[in-house]
Amino acid sequence: MLAANGGIASRLQSARRLAAVAEPCAAPPTMTIPIRHRTPAWCGRVNRLHLPGAHRIMNTPTIQFTCALALLIAANLHAAERVLSPQEAKAKQTWLEAKQQQAEKETALVQELHKWIVASSRQTSEAEMTVYTNTVAVLDRRDRRPIRGTNFVNVVSVMVPIKGAEFLMGSPTTEAKRSTDEGPQHKVKVSPFWMQQCEVTWDEFEPFMLNIEQTNPKDTTYTSNSWDAVSKPSKPYVHPSRGMGIAGYPAVAMTQHAANKYCEWLSAKTGHFYRLPTEAEWEYACRAGTTSAYSYGDNREKLRDYAWFFDDNASKYQKVGRKKPNPWGLYDMHGNVAEWCLDQYDPNFYGTQKDELSVNPWNKATQPYPHVVRGGSWWDDEEQLRSAARAKSDRSWNADPNMPPTIWHADQANYVGFRVVRPLKVPSADEMHQYWNSGVEQDMPPKW
Repeated sequence: MLAANGGIASRLQSARRLAAVAEPCAAPPTMTIPIRHRTPAWCGRVNRLHLPGAHRIMNTPTIQFTCALALLIAANLHAAERVLSPQEAKAKQTWLEAKQQQAEKETALVQELHKWIVASSRQTSEAEMTVYTNTVAVLDRRDRRPIRGTNFVNVVSVMVPIKGAEFLMGSPTTEAKRSTDEGPQHKVKVSPFWMQQCEVTWDEFEPFMLNIEQTNPKDTTYTSNSWDAVSKPSKPYVHPSRGMGIAGYPAVAMTQHAANKYCEWLSAKTGHFYRLPTEAEWEYACRAGTTSAYSYGDNREKLRDYAWFFDDNASKYQKVGRKKPNPWGLYDMHGNVAEWCLDQYDPNFYGTQKDELSVNPWNKATQPYPHVVRGGSWWDDEEQLRSAARAKSDRSWNADPNMPPTIWHADQANYVGFRVVRPLKVPSADEMHQYWNSGVEQDMPPKW
């Protein structure tokens, strides 16, 4: 290994000498290397570093051998399993036992919630679905005095009924600025559900995120206090709004796991089952019966009437519900903040669904990244706001070197939020558990 490392150093030195004496050609070709901004992965704003004559150096046998050898050594080092010390082994065992205990508590909690939600459900048919107001009593963030019954405020959100039907998911090959992952178009059948009229705001999310009621009096509005047992985020070092606004503004910069747990917390608060929408449900609701690029048509000149986006002089997110809604009364489905979906992102997933009618498709997660994000945001260009446009999460969203790693906060994604849905049919307890717990939220186990 030492000899190999020495060989690498020698060959790198040779490569530097080769680069120094390489003769420039009359019109040197250019190798382009993308250098990414701190922007959404789908945004497409990429700086490019041009290195004249670089292809001549990179294609030399010396560099090719060096790169191959370095990759081989790195793979061998990665594959070698380090023997844990007794202290590390004990810490690992303690962590695994705690994780198992938490899993058992979560299973018991979900079973309890399932019984309560089933008992609380009233609507059983699509004909009974109407618009309703979801009201949750939370502590007033402006008044944290521990005086029971005097510092609670009602946070209100509107749930819009979406009838079940079949639709054509994806975009046609003729649609301007489409991406290949939007096809092939395929038929999807979606069951009825309610969708939140606007994106979840800080008014709704902050009591959960800051776990206010842990150190304040408990809300006695509800017959069940199961919400108190739902896992909640660690307190962020810096408020994720980053000064862009709180009251009436969309909540952002949470991981998909945090959004899932908020849905569980909200379900425990209200007695209704809430979760993130699947990618199919999201596109179906966004299109609202249309087949055009946007829910209002194809004319991009009208997009400013319906959405906040980069070319609309939007330098940050805006208060929800300020633009025109889509035909089904849903606001900000295009732009403002992009929205989490349940699905794992797979650019080829549509291809597996094309030959037959797909009923309530859901590409369940098998790894922490990437997950589907839809709708585009204030930081995106027009094409990313199309009804069929797909985006994906990235590990870099939770990569601030000044912050400790967490499964709750995506500190670099201040353009990503979510909205909730409530299916008409209450799922089983096992299904609820899967919706609220992906099982892959832990990016990597602790370092022992």
